[in-house]
Amino acid sequence: LATVIAKAIDKGPTVGESLIIKLNGDHSLSFSDRNLARVVTRDAKAFLEAGVTTTRHYGASGEANQDDLEVFIESFVPAPRLVIFGAVDFTAALAAAGKLLGYHVTVCDAREVFSTPARFPMADEVVCDWPQRYLESIVVPLTPRDAVCVLTHDMKFDVPAIVSALNSEVGYLGAMGSRKTHEKRIERLREAGVGEEGIERVMAPIGIDLGARTPEETAIAICAEMIATRTGRSVPSLRDGTGSIH
Repeated sequence: LATVIAKAIDKGPTVGESLIIKLNGDHSLSFSDRNLARVVTRDAKAFLEAGVTTTRHYGASGEANQDDLEVFIESFVPAPRLVIFGAVDFTAALAAAGKLLGYHVTVCDAREVFSTPARFPMADEVVCDWPQRYLESIVVPLTPRDAVCVLTHDMKFDVPAIVSALNSEVGYLGAMGSRKTHEKRIERLREAGVGEEGIERVMAPIGIDLGARTPEETAIAICAEMIATRTGRSVPSLRDGTGSIH
């Protein structure tokens, strides 16, 4: 729901005019200015996908970088989910970046000593469970707005996690590891019955090719790939390269 809550000019829509926008871009009600409605619909769709409520400023006809109108964009869509498997060195940075982007972040690891809220205070949930069992237990299935990142570096964890995630409609599925590690992982996935279409869904090595080395840089590379996947943009993913991943 987008509502004009303040204005600094006499012309344009009146305070209180509203626009209802759906995730697919359809809208009902409307502003008196059609161009303003078009621009606000475009902007609001991005915030709806992220489950974010915010305030934006526009010119009377939707012009950018003007403060003629203040529009409150209220999202009633739940936040997208980021599920991180593996309580490893990179997890905290990725969880923090995911929260910054508006995700509801869950960290899941079967090792009780590592999967503690004290280690990941930025996460919304820290779960001690096997990845496949956790995915089977969630009440609302993963959707194309959601993301799964497998950081475990351990075949007994990451292969079942990937197989379970592939059985959902999750929009982004990435797995950490070197190219050699992923080659072995692909063999295990095939042995588990995963076809080429499923293997193609796995972004591995995870992240875009920006030379990331630290956990924080790696988190940025992963989140950039998540965003590009959601928005349908083309980026230089590590999966599609042949050189070093660092």
